[in-house]
Amino acid sequence: MAQINDLLDDSTRECIDNCHEAVKACAHCADECIGKGEEMEECPRLCRDVVTVASTCAQLCASGSQFNSDIAETCADVCEACADECEQHDHDHCQACVEPLRECAESCRSMA
Repeated sequence: MAQINDLLDDSTRECIDNCHEAVKACAHCADECIGKGEEMEECPRLCRDVVTVASTCAQLCASGSQFNSDIAETCADVCEACADECEQHDHDHCQACVEPLRECAESCRSMA
């Protein structure tokens, strides 16, 4: 019996996988940022945006939606903004977000 991954091309699989990794990293980072002070306010906001947009992107890519390239472009923009923000903070949870976010942005750009 065919699995969903067998039915998707490599770039779609990579985009979905990278979206899931970005979601995991950002969900953790957002939780860790809570209560860290005003200088950290933007970080959890952007992380929450990534969780929402990257989850949606993965779902639309998996379903072959006609809107997957549009959401992939938006996802790349949100991931890049979040990575830029996370890079500014020395916290381990912020630094751990940067690479998955950059990879997600790159694979989403290739889908867009």
